[in-house]
Amino acid sequence: MPETFRNRDCVTFNKSDTVTSEVDDALATNGWPGGVAVNWATDPVERFAVTRSDGAGMGFLLKGSDEVGDRYTAQTRNQVYYRVATLCFGGWLMMTTSFERYTWASRQVGPLVEIPYAESDRLHFSNRGLWTNEDEWTLSGDPRAPNSQVVGTVMQVPTVANDHFITIQTLL
Repeated sequence: MPETFRNRDCVTFNKSDTVTSEVDDALATNGWPGGVAVNWATDPVERFAVTRSDGAGMGFLLKGSDEVGDRYTAQTRNQVYYRVATLCFGGWLMMTTSFERYTWASRQVGPLVEIPYAESDRLHFSNRGLWTNEDEWTLSGDPRAPNSQVVGTVMQVPTVANDHFITIQTLL
């Protein structure tokens, strides 16, 4: 699909539910890519805020904090300044660059080994809040293992032809 304009981390084809949410201090400080998974933040003042997912997830952020598509516009860095983002959940059809490219084990000790994705793979959120077909809770020895929360299905694998985006049908 070379005609698709891809200056975003996340390109949507079918929209589902959204809500505006605050982002926690960690996200505001470090930024985030579009399509990254988030959880509710533990917040002492009970704000409606999200933080980057640690494998469990209830949604993803539509736009990144500093995407190419926002540069030189009124949108430049405004999500970080105002500490807001668009939280997405439900059944979306989207393409994103926010997925794990290398296996959990190879990221720990190297050398890096690419994750093979196939159409119809069930996806989880990684410990870093990215889409993956690996159960990183089990691989890392997390006491919450196994991660039985399936959050999406691969519809098209990342290739040179689609600018290395992965196409996902979300199940959030």
